[in-house]
Amino acid sequence: MRFVLSVALLALGALPAALPAANDTHPFGVRDLVAFDRLAEPRVSPDGRWIVFTVSALDLDANKRRSDLWLVGTDGAGRRPLTRNDAADSNGTWSPDGRTIYFLSTRSGSSQVWKLSLDGGEAQPVTSLPLDVGSFLLSPDGTKLALSMEVFPGTTPAETRKRMDEDAARKATGKVYDKLFFRHWDTWADGRRSHVFVVPVSGGDPVDLMKAMDADSPSKPFGGSEEYAFTPDGKAIVFGARDVGREEAWSTNFDLFVAPIDGSAAPRNLTAANKAWDAYPAFSPDGKTLAYAAMKRPGYEADRFRIVLRAWPDGTDRVLTEGWDRSAGDLVWSPDGKEIFGTTDDVGNHALFAVNVSTGKVRTVVGKGHVVAPQTHGGRVVYLLDSMNGPAELHSVRADGGDTKRLTGINDARLASIRMGEPEQFSFKGANGDTVYGWIVKPVDFDPARKYPVAFLIHGGPQGSWADNFHYRWNPQTYAGRGYAAVMVDFHGSTGYGQAFTDAINGDWGGKPFEDLQKGLDAALQKYPWMDGSRVAALGASYGGYMINWIAGNWPDRFTSLVVHDGNLDERFAYFATEELWFPEWEHGGTPWENPQGYEKHNPVDFVKNWKTPTLVIHGAKDYRVVDTGGFASFTALQRMGIPSKFLYFPDENHWVLKPANSILWHDTVLDWLDLWTGRVDKD
Repeated sequence: MRFVLSVALLALGALPAALPAANDTHPFGVRDLVAFDRLAEPRVSPDGRWIVFTVSALDLDANKRRSDLWLVGTDGAGRRPLTRNDAADSNGTWSPDGRTIYFLSTRSGSSQVWKLSLDGGEAQPVTSLPLDVGSFLLSPDGTKLALSMEVFPGTTPAETRKRMDEDAARKATGKVYDKLFFRHWDTWADGRRSHVFVVPVSGGDPVDLMKAMDADSPSKPFGGSEEYAFTPDGKAIVFGARDVGREEAWSTNFDLFVAPIDGSAAPRNLTAANKAWDAYPAFSPDGKTLAYAAMKRPGYEADRFRIVLRAWPDGTDRVLTEGWDRSAGDLVWSPDGKEIFGTTDDVGNHALFAVNVSTGKVRTVVGKGHVVAPQTHGGRVVYLLDSMNGPAELHSVRADGGDTKRLTGINDARLASIRMGEPEQFSFKGANGDTVYGWIVKPVDFDPARKYPVAFLIHGGPQGSWADNFHYRWNPQTYAGRGYAAVMVDFHGSTGYGQAFTDAINGDWGGKPFEDLQKGLDAALQKYPWMDGSRVAALGASYGGYMINWIAGNWPDRFTSLVVHDGNLDERFAYFATEELWFPEWEHGGTPWENPQGYEKHNPVDFVKNWKTPTLVIHGAKDYRVVDTGGFASFTALQRMGIPSKFLYFPDENHWVLKPANSILWHDTVLDWLDLWTGRVDKD
């Protein structure tokens, strides 16, 4: 693999040192994809005049991305970088007076909280703790930090560091486990837990609010500061955690807890009555109401998140969005406390919505594209918006949906040098006669008189969506730039079309979704006659990878080639190899010994005898969700049957391919494979 990585790095080096002239354009490709600057974490200043946000940029030499803080006015003026260094600066947070920005930085060699005065001067360290800080919040009065660190429960950060150093010095490398998880996502467990601490900004010993809890907050692997919040008086923290003991690997019972910041009392469970997922606490501006998101069905990670309001501190709950058939996220209050804004998947988009706190009435504020990270100020909402036509930039909209403004154009110069394909949404009658939606992206430099090969992309999840989104791993523009028509179908099980549509995949992985894919491809070929139905390749990852294995045995004559990334071959064995057991137990109706038929109903391994399509198999060694033995098994079967096949293996990637060089190698290998079997290149 050392040689392969070197080749990919050389390919990275081919990126232009300077942007080409506007009239010197080229079709979009993976080298453009990895080179875009990526915006995240917008935070509006207390006076509503400024936005601090994070921009990550490609670091060619390090084969990774580095991040800096930027500033722009809420009117779009005055854009400038605040930090420039080789470290990772992120999570910019305003002080109450708006004169200081606190942020996370690795510039000391460890992830710690720093601060930067807008009056001038160099950034200064705020914390110098023995462990990395994973996330943080500033208290309402600006005197305290709530932050997360990974500790061995019952120990201080210093004691945890000492134990970690002692473990690293041991000659014996074996590890003993007595419960699940022994590994999760891409990390082997070592007994540490992510705990919420409180420490004075002026310095002092951090107080572990979860000292006795064998649970994580924020949740692993993706949780952040959105999972905890200071109470309005600043005297306590509300945080989310799954404190279920040995049931952790098969439970989705996250609860909200409240604990005093001085650690004088044990955390109190606020949502014990609900055995499903409770998360994302957000207090109203007047401090009288706690909003949070809640599911109803235990064990189901794709249930609908409803917005729940609780009169604070000890009032009753009121479900605000029971009548709204969408799942709410990114919750933020309006400054006057009359509405809650958030985002949701909605018919092939990820929309910005507002819900009236009194009536529960929901209205769409921004309905097209992919909206994330809303922030309110005055009568406006700031947010990040991307689409299939380009990466995220900051935007602002009036709270009533009018007067939309684009505030940044950090990637505009690079976009001007690139030619992309035109996206278009379509619909058709799928399984059960239901209306099913999909997207196509036309090839770059589209000519309706030509016939184009097709890349048929199948999303994962399976409860996901091909939203109008500029994706950094599965971006249809990379296929359009190579001369393919990209076709994507939001089959039964996809999100954004109502909970019943999402639930329709449960226990039916190879049924209605498979029918939708068949009908959706036929519908696209009929609607767009410039697509060449004799030259279609199918590609998918995660559930999409499962579906590719299912297609190989149940639709073997349709495609010129297949690409399966991180896909299960045998659903029964996959149960025993994965880590989050609640997922297969829900999807297949129990454990394999309780309901073996649920795992055999649509099991790709039972149809390997029908395989005949040339297939590229890809897998990451650190994927503990869909374990690499699934990829080994698929490739073994293909080779033993004499079917043309290749295996691309990443020893340093998880369920995703994240390193820039690996992303380039992935795309080059996949597109070369498609070219070979769609006849775009000579097989000799």
